[in-house]
Amino acid sequence: MQFISHNLIPIGIAFFSGAMLLWSLFGNRLRGIKEVDTVAALQLINHKNAIVLDVREQSEYDTGHILNSRLIPVGKIKERVGELEKYKDQPIVAVCRSGIRSATACAALGKQGFAQVYNLTGGMQAWQKNNLPVEK
Repeated sequence: MQFISHNLIPIGIAFFSGAMLLWSLFGNRLRGIKEVDTVAALQLINHKNAIVLDVREQSEYDTGHILNSRLIPVGKIKERVGELEKYKDQPIVAVCRSGIRSATACAALGKQGFAQVYNLTGGMQAWQKNNLPVEK
């Protein structure tokens, strides 16, 4: 007991960092977000006619994006969801720089009734790391 009372701050930090690690590993699954890696994303794009939704800002999109992707910044998803209604029955692969903003977009689209929304794990960083095609 004396050890615990003298080390409350380090124990608290260790507990908090462990909880954050678990959230990062399982948080998207708990929110019902489906994750795909670049290989699975390519399968969806090439064989299931998936739409690629880029949720970054215009300046990020202009530096390079996945071929034929559609840009709707994550902050505008709710107001522009009508633009995606015709794709409601198709798979949608959401992408951002690292996969965090696109997870938020996936959750928002899921609430709007889009059942086939996938988050690209690692985002454009993973896409480019795997030397996949990008257009400017």
